[in-house]
Amino acid sequence: MIRLISFLLLAVLLLPIDPSSAENVGTSITIGIQSTKTLAIRPFEPLERDILSVYNVIYESLVTIDDDYMPQGCIAQSWEESGNGKYWTFHLRNDVRFSDGTPLTAADVVASANYILDRAKDENITDHGFYSNLKYFVKTISAKDDYTVVVTANSSKSTKQPTRTCFGLLYEMTFPIVPASQVSSDSPPGSGPYVVSQFSAGDFMTLEVNPNWWKLPPFVRQIMISFHDTQRAVIDSYEFNRVDAVFTRSTAGAQYKTGTLSVSMGYRTSQLDCLLTNNQSGELTPEVRRAIRYVVDRQKIISNIYSGMAVLTNFPFYPGTWMYNDSLDSQFTVNLDEARRLLEQAGWEDTDDNGVLDRLNNEGKLRELSLRFYVYEEPDNDVRLEAANLIKEQLAQVGIECRIEAMTYANVREKLSAGSFDLALVSFSMDVCPDPGFLLMRGNTCNYVRYKSDRMTSLCHDLRKEYSQTGYRQKLMEIQALFAEDCPFICLYYRTGFVITRYMYTTCRDVREYELLRGISAFNP
Repeated sequence: MIRLISFLLLAVLLLPIDPSSAENVGTSITIGIQSTKTLAIRPFEPLERDILSVYNVIYESLVTIDDDYMPQGCIAQSWEESGNGKYWTFHLRNDVRFSDGTPLTAADVVASANYILDRAKDENITDHGFYSNLKYFVKTISAKDDYTVVVTANSSKSTKQPTRTCFGLLYEMTFPIVPASQVSSDSPPGSGPYVVSQFSAGDFMTLEVNPNWWKLPPFVRQIMISFHDTQRAVIDSYEFNRVDAVFTRSTAGAQYKTGTLSVSMGYRTSQLDCLLTNNQSGELTPEVRRAIRYVVDRQKIISNIYSGMAVLTNFPFYPGTWMYNDSLDSQFTVNLDEARRLLEQAGWEDTDDNGVLDRLNNEGKLRELSLRFYVYEEPDNDVRLEAANLIKEQLAQVGIECRIEAMTYANVREKLSAGSFDLALVSFSMDVCPDPGFLLMRGNTCNYVRYKSDRMTSLCHDLRKEYSQTGYRQKLMEIQALFAEDCPFICLYYRTGFVITRYMYTTCRDVREYELLRGISAFNP
């Protein structure tokens, strides 16, 4: 399940990078991150987001995602589909070894995948692991021979989890591969460019070059990871020159966006912030939902509340990528006059001149356009309530009143599950595979807004049957066109973070969460 919390060319990086403001990295680098929960090295069960960036230079996968957010071969040097996407055959490199010198074979891939699938399907545990979405795509996985893996795609007939014989399956082939005999062990060997030489939970981790890596040895020979209790401690460690670089999503890091001795690489996260609108509310008709979309000034929220640490998006896809329909952007600009026209069209007017719109309900009683607006805060993040208050001020400009109530995450989720809300400011952690069906299909997992569209549900079903990139993209374009028309809820922005560093260590254009060390093994000044 994709969790409620608190993707061909990238047009631009999140923030401009000026390499001249920082030196190139030497043969070692020390990086500060926040980590208090990682007590053992468990690549299938990462407990913290920044640890994933570390794991991703230790462990490799069948497929990687490139700067254009397209699947590229890693351990798998090629693949093909058959049976209209029902079967996917992956051909492995035959020169890959784990850091302990043993060859990586199809049996290791199968064992790693099955470990993930077994955990994902275990009803006796609550934490099904970071890679648990694999279960929605893979029915079976087997080794045809030592260097050939065959995946049978999930062909469930369930309306909530239909067939996934699609192009998106390739994105789920990014799980780590470890030796078959050590899938449940702590610190299993990987086949990546680095290997853990020292680890002290809550203190530090040291990575050295993997002597058995199948590519040329990295120029950066050592990576020291320094653990910190809080994001504030991470920033302080950089300020006092105890580390060379830090990963941070704290707005306190925005002060380092410019500087003569540092470079800041803005990275995109998977966190999509949304303003949910209850489609079953009598007040929130399609006209009113679109009116709200015309009123909410998302760029102002990003600038004033998040110190620029977010990227505006109109859809549940990252802007600037091959999957994003930017031809529809004109429908998402701030336009108070159009908002007022839509509200009037829906029958709302301020008959008593009190600043709040009203209209007669079916019983002939005057009802004001006053909405219950729920919001929750996240650990180490106290700005969401500020964002909600700014949205409230913006909606008041056109006569929509909001009654904000801050709750715990659990209480907001309870309200959403019961449909007992009008507006809610929430976040979703989006999966690596670009598939919005969990938000938009009738009766699906996180369709909290009660959006009921047979056409949208059909489009999402069709998306999950498209096994070519061209066909998959076309369905995504159609889904976004209908999303713009129906306005089931409002996508606000993707949250971003910073890699703040004194040394350049990558030339990758697309720096993204969970892969913040991406490119370091190929960097050679």
